[in-house]
Amino acid sequence: MREQLADSVKQEFTYAWEQYVRNAWGHDALKPISHSYYDWYSHPLLMTPLDGFDTMLLMGLKSQADSAKTLLLDSLRFDEDISVSGFEVTIRMLGGLLSAYEMDGDKRFLKLAVDLAGRLIKAFDTPTGIPYRFINLKTGKATGNLTNPAEAGTMLLEYGTLTALTGDSLYYKTAKRAVEAIYSRRSKKTGLVGSQIDVMTGVWVDRESSISGGTDSYYEYLLKAWKLFGDEDCKGMWDSSILAINRHLADTSKGMLWYGRAEMDTGIINRPLYGALDAFFAGMLAMGGDTIRAIALQKSNYKMWTSADLEPETLNYRTMRITDGYYALRPENLESCYYLYQYTRDPAYLSMGAEMFRSLVRYCRTEGGYAAIKDVRNMVPDDLMESYFLAETLKYAYLLFAPEHTLDFSEVVFNTEAHPFRRHPSSTSPDGSPKT
Repeated sequence: MREQLADSVKQEFTYAWEQYVRNAWGHDALKPISHSYYDWYSHPLLMTPLDGFDTMLLMGLKSQADSAKTLLLDSLRFDEDISVSGFEVTIRMLGGLLSAYEMDGDKRFLKLAVDLAGRLIKAFDTPTGIPYRFINLKTGKATGNLTNPAEAGTMLLEYGTLTALTGDSLYYKTAKRAVEAIYSRRSKKTGLVGSQIDVMTGVWVDRESSISGGTDSYYEYLLKAWKLFGDEDCKGMWDSSILAINRHLADTSKGMLWYGRAEMDTGIINRPLYGALDAFFAGMLAMGGDTIRAIALQKSNYKMWTSADLEPETLNYRTMRITDGYYALRPENLESCYYLYQYTRDPAYLSMGAEMFRSLVRYCRTEGGYAAIKDVRNMVPDDLMESYFLAETLKYAYLLFAPEHTLDFSEVVFNTEAHPFRRHPSSTSPDGSPKT
């Protein structure tokens, strides 16, 4: 059963990749309905082949990986006059280059990673140490002084891995300073952070707190930086944050666990919303050792998914009414199935994952690849297949069912784009941060 499911996931990955090769080769993403392509910027950055490369290696898809590698090493260049999202380019591209180097061994991947990071790191030149949202890869001009905890605080794993691989402590110190700057500005009353902050002044512009998009991976990286590098400072920040989250954002409705949205200083939930992005948190609870809450939250995740056969972007968990029916091929629910299975070995998570994968095939597979869904209440496809569908969604589905020797879960930590980084215990200082 598991072997057949793993093979089915591999076949669907191959199908989606073939459609990219046919209709979007050399571009960032596939448009499956119009059989065309989409680029994030005026110059393509090859997001889909880079994001999907380590999934190909894990699946043993040698010919596909070889062609993607050739394209990347022949064509990927960063000296372009384009202003990019530091967050997205870090998690998708820098993360992809680092995992490619660790898994493939070709030093050209590391050289590209160093080049890219040298351009991205200029965004951190602010009075607070919290980075601007956008950076021009050629000129180094930074823009976007309003950012959020996720975009500003989701670089520790990538920059820390680069420090471990190069010995240059600047990367990790820079990313860690940003995280500490955000953490230091948490509410003194509740311990929560807001959802938008000014990088120049450090003042919160939006004071709503949640575990959802805009904050999610900030919390994720506090925990994972401790797991990956043994950083005790990050462990302390995670321990404090998870207490605040469970005290103020955890909510129950009809006997089920959810996490809502609250004002950061009062901790009072004013919007009982939960969605596809929030679903990652069950996996983080499991990683953090809170298996009881993790199991309870994954039950809610599964209910959210099955309520419409695909999960919506958001729903009101008290009324169970969908507030945003879009499904963007997101991976977080499958991700949590994978984590819960790794920590509990309960076959229930294999069954959950199998149902999720089958519904993906049923509703999202088109003649031109896999498509997002405009509204899960009517299942009309949208003309986009984001790179993370290959990097995350199908990777987590595959690893859930694949033989245990495919990847040793205890030896890696995934970045928020599901790029696996090897643990580097010999590269850590006594305080947990990477050595110079």
